[in-house]
Amino acid sequence: MDTVERKSNKRILQGEVVSDKMEKTIVVKVSSRKMHRLYKKYITVSKKYKAHDENQEAHVGDIVRIIESRPISKEKRWRLLQIVEKAK
Repeated sequence: MDTVERKSNKRILQGEVVSDKMEKTIVVKVSSRKMHRLYKKYITVSKKYKAHDENQEAHVGDIVRIIESRPISKEKRWRLLQIVEKAK
C-alpha cells in the first residue's frame, strides 16, 4: 500500500479557547462575520464548541484549530487539531 493522504470531508474551525477547566475538554469560541438581511450591515456572530483535548495542552487565550469527529460525550463532537498561537 502506498501512503496517499486522503482528503477528509470533516469540517475544521479556528477559534479562541475560552475555558479549560474541565478534564480533557476545552471550550472554543468561533467567531464569523455575517451580513444582516434587513440592514445590510456586517455583524459578528460567535458560537462555542466543546472539543476534546487528550493531552490537556491548550489553555485560555490560545488560538486553536478543531476538527469534527465522532461523538465523544453528550456535547463533545470536536477534537483539538492543532494550537495555532499560544496566549501571551
